Amino acid sequence: MTKGETFKHAQVSRNIVEVICMSPKTSNNGFVFPLYLYPDPDQKDLFSHLKESKERKPNISKKIFSALSETYETKPSPEDIFYYIYAVFYSDTYRAKYAEFLKTDFPRVPFTKDKRLFKKLAEYGKRLVDLHLMQSPELDSPVVKFQGTGDKRVDKIKYDKKGERVYINNDQYFEGLEENIWQYYIGGYQVCNKWLKDRKGKVLSLNDIKHYCKVATAIKHTINIQKSIDEIYNEAEKDLIGW
Repeated sequence: MTKGETFKHAQVSRNIVEVICMSPKTSNNGFVFPLYLYPDPDQKDLFSHLKESKERKPNISKKIFSALSETYETKPSPEDIFYYIYAVFYSDTYRAKYAEFLKTDFPRVPFTKDKRLFKKLAEYGKRLVDLHLMQSPELDSPVVKFQGTGDKRVDKIKYDKKGERVYINNDQYFEGLEENIWQYYIGGYQVCNKWLKDRKGKVLSLNDIKHYCKVATAIKHTINIQKSIDEIYNEAEKDLIGW
C-alpha cells in the first residue's frame, strides 16, 4: 500500500515492470510475483544440478496444489488459482477485515473449501484480469463519450458531479463519468484525474480518447465486480482449507 493509505492496488501485467511502478515519490517498491518461472537452460551455477526441469513451472507452492486437489477432487490450473487470488485481493470485505495486517505484511490468501465458490471467485478474478490488461470484450462498449468541439487540448480539468462530466477545457469533456468512477483510486492515485493531469497542456489523439474511455469503462466494471465478490466473500471464508 502507499503510505497513509489502505491496501488497494493489486495489479496484473504481461510485461516486466519497474520497481517504482506504484510511485516514484515514495519509498514503497512494487513486488512482482510471476505466475510461471522459466529456467535458463544455459545458466551454470552451484544449484544447476538441483533443477528438476528445464520447462516452465508454476510459481505456486506444491503444498497449495496438493491441498486444493485433495479438497476439490480435481487439480486446479495455475491460472484458476491466480484468478481466485486476484478476486480475493479486490474484495473490499477482505481489505477491510485484514486492514491492519495488510499495512505490515504481504497479503495472505484464505482458500475456501467450497469448490463452487472457488470457481465463482476465479471467474470474477478472470474478468478483472482481462479488464485490467485492457483485453476484455466488455471494453468494446464504452460507458463514456467524448463531446464538444475544439482542439482536444487538456487545459483546465474540472469535474461536474451533476452532469457526470469531466472537462478538459472550456468546451470539451468526457460525459457519462459517474462519480464513483471519477473517485476511484488505485494506490494513492485517483485514476481518471491522474491520467488527464499527466497530459495537461497536450492535445489528445483519437487513440488517447479511446483509451481514456476504456479506462473509465474498466473501472466501472471493476466496481461492479468488486460488489459481486463481496456478496459471496464472507460465505467463502466460513470454511477454509488449513495448511
